[in-house]
Amino acid sequence: MADGRARVLEARGVDMAFGDKQIFEGLDLSVYEGEVLVIIGFSGSGKSVLLKLLSGLIEPPRGVVRYRDQDIADMREPELVSMRKSMSHVFQSNALFDSINVLENVGFGLLEHTKMGDAEIRARVVQCLEWVGLGEEVLMRMPAQLSGGMQKRVALARAVATEPRIILYDDPTGGLDPISVTRIGDMIENLQNELRLTSVIVTGDMKIAFRVADRMALIHQGHIAHLGTPDYFRECDAPEVIEFVRDPEGQAIRY
Repeated sequence: MADGRARVLEARGVDMAFGDKQIFEGLDLSVYEGEVLVIIGFSGSGKSVLLKLLSGLIEPPRGVVRYRDQDIADMREPELVSMRKSMSHVFQSNALFDSINVLENVGFGLLEHTKMGDAEIRARVVQCLEWVGLGEEVLMRMPAQLSGGMQKRVALARAVATEPRIILYDDPTGGLDPISVTRIGDMIENLQNELRLTSVIVTGDMKIAFRVADRMALIHQGHIAHLGTPDYFRECDAPEVIEFVRDPEGQAIRY
């Protein structure tokens, strides 16, 4: 999918193991500017580990991970800080601070990493909440006062508050009811259309995957076994793909 777009993240020849469990063996993957890349795979295949590798949170014992063609392992501290400022994470658990309210949660990165005043931070937080379909009435609420779906939306708002160019989503719809899942899909699409981000999404929800993806990557047996558009995955007859995109009777699911 290069089509003239810059490659912003890249893994080449990556091996990764935890104890005796081999996670990746020669894994290769590129992420291009402005695309939505959805990563799928069986439980334990290393989907979340791959997000941590791409963001520089962990380093592979073998292989290279690059950010804009620069080896992350060779970066100096100022370069690492710049890279991390360009990225945001939406964690599987939302990772909201339970002792502070929504305003403080969404504005945390702005308070820590910018010179914005309180009024500017509040205005930015309100704008980000509007993007995810929430109003000012939630500003003073604590995370425990929010439903699971609302917590996910607050986490999305926090992720975009610092104006990142890349967002890494770890199972953004996990544990939600079908209506909340649909709403989160709406939010991801709206943010993508509004901000033209580069998004890498780990999910087991195939409805969301087919809805938002430009490309999909299936991790299988330690490497990217299949990489292509949603149409490629709809038509692919490989057994490991069929398990994801077919119903129990073997009929294609029309996402």
